[in-house]
Amino acid sequence: MKVYITEYLAIELETERWQCRRCAEDLGSARDNYKRGLLVYDRDPREIHPPLLDPTRYAYTFAPDPAYTALLEYYCPGCGTMVETEYTVPGHPPTRDIDLDIDSLQRKAREWAAEHGGRIPLPEELQRPRNPRAHTHHHGHGHGHDHDTAEQPA
Repeated sequence: MKVYITEYLAIELETERWQCRRCAEDLGSARDNYKRGLLVYDRDPREIHPPLLDPTRYAYTFAPDPAYTALLEYYCPGCGTMVETEYTVPGHPPTRDIDLDIDSLQRKAREWAAEHGGRIPLPEELQRPRNPRAHTHHHGHGHGHDHDTAEQPA
């Protein structure tokens, strides 16, 4: 049974393995940091945030200093999809941003599947507004008319 964790990550609960949602590449144990199974590119942060001031004239240019800022990009080794990015300090190990209780997740997944005819719905199927509002088409932009579709009394 597969559970979708992020836009690009899933966990196969029977095998307790991280998977890429785009290509199903195995990324390692779900009880460990998924980033260990990804390719890492240590990008110079100035490539993304170029100096706003001339660095030949000013010491501080509003661009991150690579001596103090690391920009790590994590890619799936199977399909090349960028799975995650993180800003950290140079030399810091990858952060563990997702730490799940796999045993509880397995129990909850069985409950979800029982409630949905034996399958776990995709996250996209579950996203709906918390407080649905009635849709109106009134613009009230002050031109002496409106765009409501309901007929107005004469």
